[in-house]
Amino acid sequence: LPGAAVLLCLVDVLHAFAIEEKGDVFKRMACPAFLMFDNAAYLADMTFELPCNCKPEEVSSVVWYFQKNMGSHKTTVLTDFAGTVVVDSGHIHAGSDVLKRFSIRMFSLIVFRAQVTDSGHYLCGTKKGDFFYGYDVDVQPTKHITVAFVDRGQHVQDDYTKKVFSLFTTFWDWTRCDRCGVRGEQRRIGLCYVQSAQLHPRYRAAVPNVTSCGSRAVPARFQRAGRLRRPEVAIRSCLTPCLKEEVPEEGVQAISNVISKVGEKPWLPHVPTQFHKQPIGIDLIIACPGARPEHAVAWDKESVRLYRSRYLIGVNKSMRVFIDHGNHLHIQRVRVSDRGTYFCWREGKMVSGFRLSVMYRRRRRRTLNDPETIYAVKVIGASYVLISIIFIIIHVCRCCWR
Repeated sequence: LPGAAVLLCLVDVLHAFAIEEKGDVFKRMACPAFLMFDNAAYLADMTFELPCNCKPEEVSSVVWYFQKNMGSHKTTVLTDFAGTVVVDSGHIHAGSDVLKRFSIRMFSLIVFRAQVTDSGHYLCGTKKGDFFYGYDVDVQPTKHITVAFVDRGQHVQDDYTKKVFSLFTTFWDWTRCDRCGVRGEQRRIGLCYVQSAQLHPRYRAAVPNVTSCGSRAVPARFQRAGRLRRPEVAIRSCLTPCLKEEVPEEGVQAISNVISKVGEKPWLPHVPTQFHKQPIGIDLIIACPGARPEHAVAWDKESVRLYRSRYLIGVNKSMRVFIDHGNHLHIQRVRVSDRGTYFCWREGKMVSGFRLSVMYRRRRRRTLNDPETIYAVKVIGASYVLISIIFIIIHVCRCCWR
């Protein structure tokens, strides 16, 4: 017993020491005398976090500054002094300004659903204008991303090598299999990087003389070639078993669990299901709850698997139903045949269902106050005025000619 008591006391002391060491992280790391910029590259629609790695001990709150280009007179101030804290990132719109898509937590800046326009310099400092740490963020677009299906024998882009620089792709790790128990798919994201000995020395990266293609460290004469190289994504098939859930023994199950099983449909997955009615002919976008672009996400329409090898955006130009690179399911010009239940897989586990009902639009009589009626009257009136002017000009010219 005395030995056990001493051991427990020692564990408590070590735990307290670890907490103290974690709290003094800013004491151990001094801010650089000359402000440098750490390179960080992401894919569009991703959420990224920039920690303020150093600050004086007496500073209790930080302000983040965003600058598109070095030396620019336009600087955006990102501060949470007014209580601008994002609680649910699902309410963030991709097209909104960065001022509506950020949060500061424990001195770290979090930007939700980053856009290409968010590329630039981010500086951690104070309200007075003292800067402690800087980042060079490169958000690469997904609009013209290169896709390679490994099962079909397709390969990613080859390296582009010149005398003074070379372009190549750095791939992240393969994601988890997006389904379990059935054939699934894995995805691997690759971002464009450049290697050269002529990079700006004020920018630093994990590997010397290597930075992302959109970094401000790349000389202007190399940037045009870097814009021509696109980010890449590789997709391959996979198969992984489902984890067995622990089932309580007979006689241990609660009566409520037994009653809830009465009337169940065993052929339907037991996941939370949302119900939605959509008018015919309207475009619809479905998002998987809790999923981010870097997650492994899959979609099924009831028992039909919507594999990316067939439904990924860009595979077919005439696609009406497709999955984008942000893991959203798009249904354009909804038809009656689109109704049914759509299931969403996240990180290899089915998490939710989406039951879609398609209804016809009710016909209603237009009034003069409707915006559509006002717009149509304006267009028709402007057209008649334009035609009349052309008609008069033609007859005046004919009279003058005679």
